[in-house]
Amino acid sequence: MENNHLHFERVGAKGALLDEYERAVKELKEFITTFSDQELVRILDAKTDDEDCRSIQSILTHVVCSGIGYIIYIRNAQGEQLPFVEKEQLSSIGEYQLALQQMFSYAEQLFIDYPDLVIETFEHTEKINVSWGQQYDVEQMFEHAIVHILRHRRQLEGFKKLLILA
Repeated sequence: MENNHLHFERVGAKGALLDEYERAVKELKEFITTFSDQELVRILDAKTDDEDCRSIQSILTHVVCSGIGYIIYIRNAQGEQLPFVEKEQLSSIGEYQLALQQMFSYAEQLFIDYPDLVIETFEHTEKINVSWGQQYDVEQMFEHAIVHILRHRRQLEGFKKLLILA
C-alpha cells in the first residue's frame, strides 16, 4: 500500500524531492512486475565485472541497499551512528516491491525525524563525504538517489529487451 498520508505536507524543495523519489520508486516497482521470479535470478550480463549488474536480482539488491545507504549517510551526518546495511538478495519480484517501498518509507521518515533539516549547503565542510569519493549536501544526495533509480530502471529495460530477444 502506498504511503500517501504525508502528501499534504510535501511543499517546497523537500516536498519535490520526496515526490520525485516516490515517483521513481513507483515506476520501478511497476516495471519490475514485467519480470517473472525465474527471470529475476537469471544471469543476463555474465561479462560485466560489476557484481551488482549481472542479473535483475543483483541490480534490485543494489538499488535497495544503496537507497537505504543514502539515508544512513544523511542520518549519520546529523549525529546518528548507524551501521550500513548488508546486501540481502530476495527471491521474488513481490519481495523487491516491498523492499523498494520500505526503502522509500525510510527516506520519508528522515524528514519526519528531522523537520528542520537543512538540505542545501555550499560549505564543503558541511557536505557529506561518501565512500565513492563525492561530497553531497542532503538535496544532492536525494537527487543522486532519484537518478540512481532511473539509471538502473533503464538498465533493467535493456535486460527486458534481452529476454524478449532470447
